[in-house]
Amino acid sequence: MRRRPPSPLCDLRTVSTLTAYLAAEGFVAELERELGAVERRHGRLLIAPGPPRSAAWAANVWLELQEITIASISDAATKLRAIQRNWVAYAPRFHRRAVLIQERLPKVSAKPVVFGTSPPSAPLGSWTLLDAGTIFAAPHCTSPFPNGEVCFVEDRSGPPSRAYLKLWEALTLVGRQPGPNEICVDLGASPGGWSWALSKMGAHVISVDKAALAPEVAHLPGIEYRRESAFALDPRMIGPIDWLFCDVVCYPPRLLALVERWLAVGTCRNFVCTIKFQGETDHDTARRFAAIPGSQLRHLFHNKYELTWIKIG
Repeated sequence: MRRRPPSPLCDLRTVSTLTAYLAAEGFVAELERELGAVERRHGRLLIAPGPPRSAAWAANVWLELQEITIASISDAATKLRAIQRNWVAYAPRFHRRAVLIQERLPKVSAKPVVFGTSPPSAPLGSWTLLDAGTIFAAPHCTSPFPNGEVCFVEDRSGPPSRAYLKLWEALTLVGRQPGPNEICVDLGASPGGWSWALSKMGAHVISVDKAALAPEVAHLPGIEYRRESAFALDPRMIGPIDWLFCDVVCYPPRLLALVERWLAVGTCRNFVCTIKFQGETDHDTARRFAAIPGSQLRHLFHNKYELTWIKIG
């Protein structure tokens, strides 16, 4: 009797007691502080005990971890393909070997995203080489983008800065954006990158800043500029709005107080705010933002030393 060849999955071991978190570039220390106990560090990939949990500083969270023993490059590709189709490598070590394995897998599109289109819907797995003979793989991840990196087709002539990219990213990830004639308040608007983006969506934008908007933004349709402080603005004097956006440079506790004031008034349904850190990371205030019901806290690919707080009503 002819013996059947061994299954390509016979050397696979599910590691259900662990979760892997990929830190944003340059922010491994922040993620490690947020997670607490970490079992293993593999470049920017932190492997921690327990089921998945919220981690604002993670660019991507690897779910359903599997450890796979491989005998060769072709064996590695065969075993990954047996699990699912779409994979992207994270290769802080054994880079050349990882490239050769990835080349034998179906190609994953790396085209920049056109803002307004939906994120990829097909499952995208992530994998890495722990050593030359061992793959750590996750067939499902929290980000639909390779290693959590969201690249857009940029507008290099209209906006006064590239700050609009983090606004585009936040709205793309939550699958919502202001519709035509929705009322948006943009706090700390100058020079106007976010106001520019919101105007292009057809929204009516109240741009608030003591500094002037760039002339090319100030004259866009739907822009209403108010020369005043974001912190002195009384939400009750504005009335009901659909969105509050804030990219103000300030200490996190001051931003939290501003957000709490708007939440208490109850005249706004949707919030997107940037929490900017100066000096040491204020993890305590970040946790207080994350604890606000119905909200989420993320380090976006286009964030720097900051987090984005989002609440969609």
